[in-house]
Amino acid sequence: MDRLDAMRAFVTVVSEGAFTRAADKLDMSPQLVSKYVSQLEEHLGVRLLNRTTRQIHLTEAGASYHLRAQQVLHDIEDMECQIGDLQSEARGLLRISAPVSFVIRHMAPMLSEYQKAHPGVGIDLQLNDRKVDVVEEGFDVVLRIGHLKSSSLIAKRVAPIRMAVCASPDYLKQNGTPKHLEDLQGHRYLRYSYIELDSSQPLHRWLLNNGQNDRAGITSNNGDVLMEAAISGAGIALLPTFISGPAIKEGKLKVILQEYEPEPMGLYAVYAHRQLLASKVRSFVDFIDGYFGDPPYWD
Repeated sequence: MDRLDAMRAFVTVVSEGAFTRAADKLDMSPQLVSKYVSQLEEHLGVRLLNRTTRQIHLTEAGASYHLRAQQVLHDIEDMECQIGDLQSEARGLLRISAPVSFVIRHMAPMLSEYQKAHPGVGIDLQLNDRKVDVVEEGFDVVLRIGHLKSSSLIAKRVAPIRMAVCASPDYLKQNGTPKHLEDLQGHRYLRYSYIELDSSQPLHRWLLNNGQNDRAGITSNNGDVLMEAAISGAGIALLPTFISGPAIKEGKLKVILQEYEPEPMGLYAVYAHRQLLASKVRSFVDFIDGYFGDPPYWD
């Protein structure tokens, strides 16, 4: 048994969810894939997969082995990417996870320019506002917005993210324009589900103590929805300017409480700490660093 081939077969079966699909991806017969997995289980002395006629499920041992095997295969790929011409020319599939609204509004031109500079790199871009696990979910780079806490991952700040409190002129005309935080009482608040509030900042502290109880407002996990709701007069929203900037410039939204504007967050490129960093990851992080400007073009 070639242990690497068996490991690769097992990881592919898990990612594809079926032996036949794994066989197609690996360009080998389903019988050989099954043989590799069985030999691997025999070598390890544990069952890695529970098989039924319709589905496969990881055992506890299988889940643990899958995580480590995936990392080993990634490390081997990274090591090979440092050899020969791959050291200067990035190649391979780059898996990226990034926030939905930011991708839709700002990333397509950047990705196009990146691929023109690095034609050997393919891109698998997944849009997600939740915090994905870089290693466990197999991403090369994750773009995150916030104040990042220390971790074993590498986080490179690539742009500042300014947050602005805003509402439509019509809403403010009908309901009054808050001048101080206490004036927010009684207003409808449009709340982003994934926002991380920092109690050291006055506006965030007010939202923690008061904004959570506003049942007349709107809560959504998408910033564009909240912006459109604010434009239509549904209430007051705290939005990143990479979303609200155009509406503010066009007069559809008005910025209020500027003296209470929270400290800017950051847009970070997050990736796993490895001694040998794949050229495709290094080239992407270097390319995106400074691409949007500081201050960024949307501000």
